[in-house]
Amino acid sequence: MATKLIYFFGNGSAEGKSAMKDLLGGKGANLAEMTNLGVPVPPGFTISTEVCKSFYENNRNYPEELEGQIKTNLKKLEQIMGKKLGDAKDPLLVSVRSGAAVSMPGMMDTILNLGMNDKAVIGLAEVTQNERFAWDAYRRFIQMFGNVAMGLDINVFENILADMKKSKKVELDTDLDAGDLQQLVDKYKKAYKAKLKKAFPQDPIEQLHAAIDAVFGSWNNEKAIKYRKLNNITGLLGTAVNVQSMVFGNFGDDSGTGVCFSRDPSTGKKVFYGEFLMNAQGEDVVAGIRTPETITSLKKKNAKAYKQLVEIKDKLENHYHDMQDMEFTIQQGELFILQTRNGKRTGPAALKCAVDMVKEKLITKEEAIFRVTPGQLDQLFHPMINPKTKSSLNVIAKGLNASPGAAAGQIVFTAEDAEDWAKDGKKVLLVRQETSPEDIGGMDAAQGILTSTGGMTSHAAVVARGMGTPCVAGCKEVVVSGKSMKVGAKKYKEGDLITIDGTTGEVFEGEVELINPVVTRDLATFLGWADEIRHKAVRDGIKGKGFFVRTNADQPADAKVARNFGAEGIGLCRTEHMFFDAGKLEIFQEMIVANDLDARKKALKKLLPLQKKDFKGIFKAMNGLPVTVRLLDPPLHEFIPKTNAEIKELAGKLGIKPADLKKKAESLHELNPMLGHRGCRLGITYPEIYDMQVEAIMTAACEIAKAKGKVEPEIMIPLVGTKKELELLRKNAEGVIKQVFKKKGMKVKYKIGTMIEIPRAALTAETIAEEADFFSFGTNDLTQMTFGYSRDDIGSFIGDYLDQNVLERDPFQTLDTVGVGSLVDMAVKKGRSVKENMKMGICGEHGGDPDSIKFCYKTGLNYVSCSPYRVPIARLAAAQSVLEDSGK
Repeated sequence: MATKLIYFFGNGSAEGKSAMKDLLGGKGANLAEMTNLGVPVPPGFTISTEVCKSFYENNRNYPEELEGQIKTNLKKLEQIMGKKLGDAKDPLLVSVRSGAAVSMPGMMDTILNLGMNDKAVIGLAEVTQNERFAWDAYRRFIQMFGNVAMGLDINVFENILADMKKSKKVELDTDLDAGDLQQLVDKYKKAYKAKLKKAFPQDPIEQLHAAIDAVFGSWNNEKAIKYRKLNNITGLLGTAVNVQSMVFGNFGDDSGTGVCFSRDPSTGKKVFYGEFLMNAQGEDVVAGIRTPETITSLKKKNAKAYKQLVEIKDKLENHYHDMQDMEFTIQQGELFILQTRNGKRTGPAALKCAVDMVKEKLITKEEAIFRVTPGQLDQLFHPMINPKTKSSLNVIAKGLNASPGAAAGQIVFTAEDAEDWAKDGKKVLLVRQETSPEDIGGMDAAQGILTSTGGMTSHAAVVARGMGTPCVAGCKEVVVSGKSMKVGAKKYKEGDLITIDGTTGEVFEGEVELINPVVTRDLATFLGWADEIRHKAVRDGIKGKGFFVRTNADQPADAKVARNFGAEGIGLCRTEHMFFDAGKLEIFQEMIVANDLDARKKALKKLLPLQKKDFKGIFKAMNGLPVTVRLLDPPLHEFIPKTNAEIKELAGKLGIKPADLKKKAESLHELNPMLGHRGCRLGITYPEIYDMQVEAIMTAACEIAKAKGKVEPEIMIPLVGTKKELELLRKNAEGVIKQVFKKKGMKVKYKIGTMIEIPRAALTAETIAEEADFFSFGTNDLTQMTFGYSRDDIGSFIGDYLDQNVLERDPFQTLDTVGVGSLVDMAVKKGRSVKENMKMGICGEHGGDPDSIKFCYKTGLNYVSCSPYRVPIARLAAAQSVLEDSGK
């Protein structure tokens, strides 16, 4: 028996249904579903996505049985309509449209009015008694067929049309009469023949096959490929092709066409939303040639059609349990629905629809959780460029969308200038080749950050996300030189205005209008549902309930922000970031340049009360929730100035010779600092540094507890690769803790664990677990060391790797589940083989990535940790992971 490749719909019944989206595409499946529901849908048939798959697998050749099935279904369509394709007396005209399982609006091709030829246009004019309509349909078909099926530049036809309107002294297409349109058809056909060296095809079957070829071919056009990549759409068979009998909105003043939504797609409010044009075809509504009318105005034009459209809108929304985006045509007063799909919507609209539909008992809380994507939720927390003006803006460059939100301001090129200008009340954007820890003050003062190098986990990106500051990183088109930058041939100097969009990675010239999304009470309700789901999560082989969300926070202010966003603890407190505060950096630098142990201890003694104050602030902010403090990780040379001027300035402050300081800085230099003297290696070489930090952490914890506060400190030792490293440092830490408890006359509960960020640590996790109370996966470094990629330099080639499918995703944005993920999974199993209830989490940047969070849940981690402004997104993604894993 031949494989069924085509599915018919019409006359109140269809061979397909909405559940068959993978096979029929979203459009075809919904046309079938609406037909079965009794909605007035013009009849037609859908060629399945399996044909598209075969088309590409077989060098653009079709299965043998396809042509016979097209003939059979076309004959069935002609019988229902009582018309024949290309008939000289009463021709059947059809549309040929694309439709994939996932909506890709405007990315693939459509051809309307197929079947028109020199004879059919005469027959159509006679049978409709509307000569103008017939010639208008023909000229539209030649233009669309020439452009879509044959690849002619659309301007070949648009220029002829513009000349015709100019010669007739009219502005609109609708002002041209039948004679004008007949002349236009003749000119179009001559242009077609001149460009393609062959006449416009008169055989409607030839037209149909060419149109089907074009639609299948559009699956792999440049914009469709890019759309799928941007939206991470994978695993589809291809597009379906829908051949459907035409209905005409350009029949006259009693006809029209439009697009409508069952709710407002911008706000989510339950109001009928949309627009239409009378005496027009579908492309006229979106082309902007004429100004459409609001959908409610249709009530005055055709009250019967409007009432029917409202009834169908309600029927479809109740049936699909989601906001519907519908296309409709009115032909001589009769309403037809051409398409319905779940409507695209903004973040605020997605949230309101989800919450309202639960209240209306249209969907469950669990269903509502999937109605808002993490990306949509993210829109609620950042200023954004006004969507109404964005299309007209001048994009001058594009980099990585490192930290979401938009910002506008005057450009400055040093952190010092950013701070000084901000103090004067100016809004500034900090532009750097790449930022460093010393730039933290300027980064904090800036509205946004733009760097020409670096990746998604570069210093600029990580710090910006932690601050909630918009950032575009790795923007190679921006060439920074001194206090100016060049983009292409144009030079921008200090003080010039630009705007960045950290959500898209775009850079715009000038100051662009920004809008602040309104955060409503619905957000707390929605995230409350997400938390309920996470907290009830039960997984095989893991004792206890729940999947939790912590934050990466280094200062009390960050901790408070994260707590307000719903963080359930701190998964990573990076102590080195504290050293850049006023008054601390010089003391720490004094410790680094010290020539002996006593001098180092003297400097560390000055730091101790300052570190203790920081930890007390963080413990207070988290109010008893667990706080994981990572001991010093970066190499010491990062804290020493590099230029001669900076060295001279610091030497003066420290009371030493600049030459001696320069010599010390040179002695700390490493050829590969990422794999050098850092992390636990520092703790073993200079145990006094870790001793001071442990003392500060536990003294702060005791003082909080003594004041009747709640505290749960977790000390994390970084970059461990062997059991012995952790064994030595744990022993040192416990010695310090014992002294603190003795001095304070009390004890508090604590944990000592490690970061799993070196492949060897994952491979030998069962031995390291003997010395650890918890594992926290530092997937930034684990990814670097597994791939051998530098996260700061990957920007120079990652674009090529993604374009050529060497990698599906940037591994620093989304966790590589095959390689790096295997190490995580292995370490989890090995660790829990030694300590069954061992707590495990992730604190790399992947902790805020929805796809990575799904992997973390399936792998058995207890929590994820991310920057404060990603906490709400992680709460949602974690709940979605729980539901997906449970099959709900």
